[in-house]
Amino acid sequence: MTERITIIGGGLAGCEAAWQAAKLGVPVRLYEMKPERYSEAHHLPGLSELVCSNSLRGDSLENAVGLLKEELRRLSSLFMEGAEETKVPAGGALAVDRELFSSYITKKIESHPLIEIERSEVTKIPEEGIVVVASGPLTSAGLADEISALVGEYLYFYDAIAPIVTADSLDFEKVFAMSRYGKGDGNEYLNCPFSEEEYNTFVGEILQAEKVEPKGFEKIVHFEGCMPIEEMASRGPETLRFGPMKPVGLPDPKTGREPHAVVQLRQENRDATLFNLVGFQTKLTWPEQRRIFRTIPGLEGAEFVRLGSMHRNTFINAPRLLDGTCQLKKDGRIFFAGQITGVEGYVESASSGFLAGINAARLALGLPLTVPPPETAIGALVCHITNAEAAHFQPMNVNYGLFPALSGKVKKKEKRDHLSRRALAALESWQSSLSEGALAVD
Repeated sequence: MTERITIIGGGLAGCEAAWQAAKLGVPVRLYEMKPERYSEAHHLPGLSELVCSNSLRGDSLENAVGLLKEELRRLSSLFMEGAEETKVPAGGALAVDRELFSSYITKKIESHPLIEIERSEVTKIPEEGIVVVASGPLTSAGLADEISALVGEYLYFYDAIAPIVTADSLDFEKVFAMSRYGKGDGNEYLNCPFSEEEYNTFVGEILQAEKVEPKGFEKIVHFEGCMPIEEMASRGPETLRFGPMKPVGLPDPKTGREPHAVVQLRQENRDATLFNLVGFQTKLTWPEQRRIFRTIPGLEGAEFVRLGSMHRNTFINAPRLLDGTCQLKKDGRIFFAGQITGVEGYVESASSGFLAGINAARLALGLPLTVPPPETAIGALVCHITNAEAAHFQPMNVNYGLFPALSGKVKKKEKRDHLSRRALAALESWQSSLSEGALAVD
């Protein structure tokens, strides 16, 4: 009988790893601590809960994350299947209804005959057998201590959650619907326009507002791709206007001119009853958030169903600890997957789970392990986290800067097209190689 794999964590990476291993005929026991215990950021009892945002970011091959999603589609990723089944309008991005997405993944995992779900917290890594640690960036304290003892080094950074408001509490006399440059159907986002005076007052309030302070022994290291708005505001009065409050490509229909700044709201659920404040991750106290965010034009009467919060994200020093197969160098029976490896983002986390899952299954079946070509998005990402400079390692989203250089001269405007076409060709070749030994990826 094929050895059973233990997977710790029922998030995006853990579920993807379990699904891929089970598809290859390997039995899996998946541990998820909810609903026995919840992290400070989770509240749904289901698997694969999305926390920070409902957006899976750009869906075009012009963006590396769009390419990564296309690769996962072609590899029959459960994550992408669920995203396509539960998506909501989001212009040029792919966004999902969070509750429907979690429910979809949960039902798929629960219905697979080779996957057993154990709803309990794990604080010890099994001493025998193949294990995939996919406990996520909010790993519980007990398991964190166990991992820390195992790997010898442990790093962390802080991430932030953006607020969500109800649609019927917005003032549509001020808010206008429009996607930047008319992408999608042209009305995918709601926009709150600021005059110069309103913007300057808003920034001033953010700078003076009370913030939630970390514990005295904790050093904050923010990830640049998810910077709290107050941190951005502290870098200069125009920083927010060139960041999440950028008005470019969003002329106000009432004036025909671009506002001085805007706050964009993105549809949070399929019924369009909830919207989140795009890019408004924050560590302001909840009373300050209510006070200041209700000065945003159109949000004066906003009902907040979720306020922003700060939570600790943990990750290992992957360049020192992991091989390109996602195996722990010091103990090849243990794999790591997801954001705990230092990949940043939902799509990246799922891709890491995909790779860990098929390699854990191959190990169980006595077959050679595999590393995706660095020309692919999934390969470029794993190559980065396992080969980056260990002394200054920080989480990373997938981006075209991680890919090997193209051979020959290519016009700048054509570079991404060449990179994506090369990637998909390399993916096809790699996917064919996975068929050896009846391990075809459907």
